[in-house]
Amino acid sequence: MKKYIKYLLTTTIIAVAVIMILLKYRVYVTNPWTRDGQVQAEVIQLAPRVSGPIVNLPIIDNQFVKAGELLFEIDPRTFKANLDQARAQLDETGDDVKALEKQVEMAKAGVDAAQAATHQAESLIAQTIATIAKHKANYGREIILLPQGATSEREVEFAKANYEVSVQQKIGAEAGLRQAKADLAESQGSLAEAEAKLGAIGKSNPQVRAAVAAVRQAEFDLEFTKVRAPVDGYITNLKLRKGSQAVANQPALALVDVNSYWIDGYFKENTIANIHAGDRAVVTLMTYKKTPIEGRVESIGWGIAQEDGSTGSDLLPSINPTFEWIRLAQRVPIRIHLTKVPKHIKLRVGTTCSVLVMTGSKDKDEKKHVPAAPNVLQ
Repeated sequence: MKKYIKYLLTTTIIAVAVIMILLKYRVYVTNPWTRDGQVQAEVIQLAPRVSGPIVNLPIIDNQFVKAGELLFEIDPRTFKANLDQARAQLDETGDDVKALEKQVEMAKAGVDAAQAATHQAESLIAQTIATIAKHKANYGREIILLPQGATSEREVEFAKANYEVSVQQKIGAEAGLRQAKADLAESQGSLAEAEAKLGAIGKSNPQVRAAVAAVRQAEFDLEFTKVRAPVDGYITNLKLRKGSQAVANQPALALVDVNSYWIDGYFKENTIANIHAGDRAVVTLMTYKKTPIEGRVESIGWGIAQEDGSTGSDLLPSINPTFEWIRLAQRVPIRIHLTKVPKHIKLRVGTTCSVLVMTGSKDKDEKKHVPAAPNVLQ
């Protein structure tokens, strides 16, 4: 009897242990998981904005840098000289603009003088017309009085001479008006030419704006000789050396943004039907097998590249042979946003991990602890 009790107790213990193990593995069996996961991050390719030899390189490979920290410096002497030249050109342009402003003022004065001369010639013509009318009337009256003996031949000749002089004065006044109008047109042309050369007045002047822009560009170029980190991150694969030639707009080094890590998990297409954005995810890195990292499904990929049908030799489609009884599930990328990363874990771009997604956990509490994936699943 005792022997049967012993066997029963042993069987019960084994059964309980098996049940506990099955319950332990249930979460990893009933939820989609993959061992095909990778750590990803934004890798910034830093390129200088100007070219020149590197004279200062205070960083080393794999160093952590803060945003705004100096990464390397290009020889600034050429750009300082360019800035000095641009500032001198700005001063010279200012002097030229002032001279042009003086020319405009003089041209305006010439126009005013020509307009005054024109008005004076017009007034003189009006005066001569009145004088002609007066002398003509006087001459006509003298002619009428001469037969009557009321005047003399001398008076008639004198009246005639006055009339003829006033006519000549009118002719001279008309010539003066024509000359005044010609001078006015010439003065107005000179004014238009001076204003065209000057352009807008003050800071709106195009020559001044161009010179100011050249100074600003030279200041930018000088500032660009110091390349600084745009974000917090790690310098990786540093190949620069002091004295190396930096080329404008050519990537010089890579910076891994430490605030941008995420996980790409590649799941089989027949396991993603119940995965939704917001579902809880558990990531187990190969480097830290005993420490799980929690996250949430951020998004699910909408497409993957197909090998069959791509252009091959002779511009013909490249088709891989397949067996009708074998149908391989494609891998679909799922992006995991990491929510809790323990301080001792160092994430590295490209390292592999296992990813398990707990379906239906979109709105559930995160306080429940989730252990690392068993080694069998890793």
